[in-house]
Amino acid sequence: MDYLTGFGRPLGTTAPRAAFGTDAPRLSLNGTWRFRLAPSVAEAAAGFWAPDFDDTGWAELPVPSSWPMHGFGRPAYTNVVYPFPVDPPHVPTDNPTGDHRLVFDVPAGFAGLGARLRFDGVDSCGRVWLNGVELGVTQGSRLPAEFDVTAALRPGGANVLAVRVHQWSAGSYLEDQDMWWLPGIFRDVTLLARPAGGVDDVFVQAGYEPDGRGRLRVEGPADAVVSIPELGLDRLPAGTAHDAGPVEPWTAETPRLYELVVATATETATLRIGFRTVAVTGGILTVNGRRIVLRGVNRHEFHPELGRVVPPDVVRAELELMKRHHVNAIRTSHYPPHPAVLDLCDELGFWVIDECDYETHGFEPVGWRGNPSDDPRFAEACVDRMRRMVERDKNHPSVIMWSLGNEAGVGANLGRMADWARERDPGRPLHYEGDRSCAHVDVYSRMYAGHAEVDAIGRGEGQVPHLPFILCEYAHAMGNGPGGLAEYDELFDRHPRCQGGFVWEWLDHGIRRPEGDYAYGGDFGEPLHDGNFVIDGLVFPDRTPSPGLTELAAVYAPVRLNVGAGEVTVRSRYVFRSLAGAELRWSVTVDGGPGAEGSVPLPVVAAGEMVVVALNHDMADKPGSGAADSSGSEAWLTVHTVAPDGLVLGSGQVQLRAAAPVPGVPAGAGPRRDGGVIRLGAAEFEPVHGTLTRLGSLALRGPVLDVWRAPIDNDRLGHDPVAARWRAAGLHRMTHRLLGLELGPDALVVATRVAPAAADRALLAWYTWRTLGDAVELTVRVEPAGDWDVPLPRLGVHLELPADLGAVAWFGAGPGEAYPDSRTAALTGRYESTVDDLTTPYVYPQENGNRADAHWLTLTGPDGHGLRVEAAPRIDFTARRWSTAALDAARHRSELVAEDRIHLHLDHAHHGLGSAACGPGVLPQYELRPEPATFTVTLRAF
Repeated sequence: MDYLTGFGRPLGTTAPRAAFGTDAPRLSLNGTWRFRLAPSVAEAAAGFWAPDFDDTGWAELPVPSSWPMHGFGRPAYTNVVYPFPVDPPHVPTDNPTGDHRLVFDVPAGFAGLGARLRFDGVDSCGRVWLNGVELGVTQGSRLPAEFDVTAALRPGGANVLAVRVHQWSAGSYLEDQDMWWLPGIFRDVTLLARPAGGVDDVFVQAGYEPDGRGRLRVEGPADAVVSIPELGLDRLPAGTAHDAGPVEPWTAETPRLYELVVATATETATLRIGFRTVAVTGGILTVNGRRIVLRGVNRHEFHPELGRVVPPDVVRAELELMKRHHVNAIRTSHYPPHPAVLDLCDELGFWVIDECDYETHGFEPVGWRGNPSDDPRFAEACVDRMRRMVERDKNHPSVIMWSLGNEAGVGANLGRMADWARERDPGRPLHYEGDRSCAHVDVYSRMYAGHAEVDAIGRGEGQVPHLPFILCEYAHAMGNGPGGLAEYDELFDRHPRCQGGFVWEWLDHGIRRPEGDYAYGGDFGEPLHDGNFVIDGLVFPDRTPSPGLTELAAVYAPVRLNVGAGEVTVRSRYVFRSLAGAELRWSVTVDGGPGAEGSVPLPVVAAGEMVVVALNHDMADKPGSGAADSSGSEAWLTVHTVAPDGLVLGSGQVQLRAAAPVPGVPAGAGPRRDGGVIRLGAAEFEPVHGTLTRLGSLALRGPVLDVWRAPIDNDRLGHDPVAARWRAAGLHRMTHRLLGLELGPDALVVATRVAPAAADRALLAWYTWRTLGDAVELTVRVEPAGDWDVPLPRLGVHLELPADLGAVAWFGAGPGEAYPDSRTAALTGRYESTVDDLTTPYVYPQENGNRADAHWLTLTGPDGHGLRVEAAPRIDFTARRWSTAALDAARHRSELVAEDRIHLHLDHAHHGLGSAACGPGVLPQYELRPEPATFTVTLRAF
């Protein structure tokens, strides 16, 4: 049996150990290497590992890298299925094989020392030679592999490193994660000096006791001594438990780190440690004795131009972005991240579930036959992967749970992995979602359970384990969405056992295209792929936040405000951190315009506590009921809790005063026919369809009833896609028939029947037009007729306007897009934007950009002319430069071409978003059922 079919076992590697820094010499081998790609092993260069091999004709390739991202081969994406036959341990004969060579000089300081060669990540399998000496084989793509190179190394001279990397190996059967298949040496390569008697490995166990004292035990070399200068601990013996005295505990909210020094006579290691204790007590997951809630995300490692290689500055920026959006937990889906990521998690503060590089989801379509999880031939590889993760990451306080892997079915090998981890590290609970029996784990984990089921689990109904409940994946963030976040979060607050979850997922895995947009599955000609299912993140591929992340931040916010007219109830959802130094910043706006504002220092609010704070402003005596008064203006009080660093920790609003009803304007002259048009005040209509064609000097077209939206991913994917039912019902091809035009004494009434071909269901719509001074008022009444068994995508009207009306202002919810089940982040105010900026650039084009609950809006051209829309009382709107049909037809952003007009949608209601692409659909209260409806808008040209 050759190494490619050796059931995923590495060969020749040294024992796994923790990742940490020491004062021993080290040499990075990252840089430009020589590279040659062959379509199969048989066609790879013979003898390329020889030091005198001539590679002058080879290409150059950066290491680390994913070679398809540099023009060698092509990326491929699958979610579940393997892109090769399910025939373990065999792999295809056509197995892309990349030969890598590097000539490098080793400093003379390495002489007399041992040496190891460390690979932090090779996908999927690497055979390694140094100076012509074969060292062994790496397996486990996202796990470190070290080789003892003491005998082969040539200190003080040139050395030749050769690595043959295969895209497919038996280990590929263990790495069927939902992501691009991207081979290469994609993490650091490092030469490490290993002095005799040095610090080869360290295991720090730093617990936090209820009395506020730390306990410390450091496993390491027998003669090692341990110091924490800040705590006055100096040269304590390793291998013994010590009382560290009073310490500040580490938590994700208060990530307090101490510098630990472990020294022998020949080497000194330095680590940053945190004191914390993780336990499951009475069915509750606790840290330092307190229940925690995981408000988390699943994080893959991906870059739109570099593939699996993510530069350190990008990693720091994205984790800081998570913190600014109140994410407190990360599941490292579905493999251990680059080791530096966990250093940042320790520093910035995240609860981390560290997941093993193990998934066999592709066996599910074949009935789990031959699944490695229950195949004894793969037992050694499975345990090896668990061992290497635990040993590498065991010193990180941020890691509070180990995960056995993801979507790997059930089987004895999972038990073997769990048994090894428990024996090695009893201080951390174990996680795995794929076995409902929870035989090997300490938490009950599920994916995509709906709200009702989570509620039932929280109440203890049914046969569920008495364990902490965690949604390891929920709220699938694909495209526009997810909806229903606030309802999930309320369940986490309500039920002690429901301890949060991890949104799927953080990042869209789009690959940048020359067209300026992003590729997804199928764009590289893959015969088997899962389309844009890889585009399912809270941030776009360039890590720009999507509206979903803005919504998540508002839902995850650690402070809840209940705002009254003269006081605010402040409730902290922190578990460990107080609100010391925070303040309340408030403002009163009248009709959306600026008014009074101020700030109030918060008293020190302890974690989990509540306080009532008085506000002193001109309307503090108002009841906060939104009642109108004689002033006629609408007033709102907005309050933000702001941390000392300026981060908003929570927001709230109350309507102090509603707008008084606008005094009735006497109706102007009634409609009249004038040649081939109908005139009503400043409005002009064409008589064939009864649609408005001009308002004052403004040429336009519409409005006409519209119920179609370009389906979002959550509409068109999942087990019972609502978009398929919409299309089957013909909602994307509605036709309009004029039933009648009534020219009354003071109103024009246009009656229409809106229906799809081949069906007898319809929507009857009456448009009633009246003049109001220089404006026209439109009341739309809609009644469904026939058998309606599907919800509507939207209910509103569509107008076409001149293309130059590109400046937008509105008084309503904002500033970002909002939909019925995703609008926690939207606050009432006056906002300005442009038609172009109202559009959300989802990688896969779909419905987007809705602004909710507008009292009024204007679209204005460069010369100051435009259209004002006033709602009675509110309307949703979108404005974009292409039609819904064009948006529906597009598959990439570059296919959307600006038209010579603006498409304005004024919507009475929208169907919710949900997360049905992978999870529950729209909650019943957010479904848009066909029911009688009436709404009114006033249009005025200026």
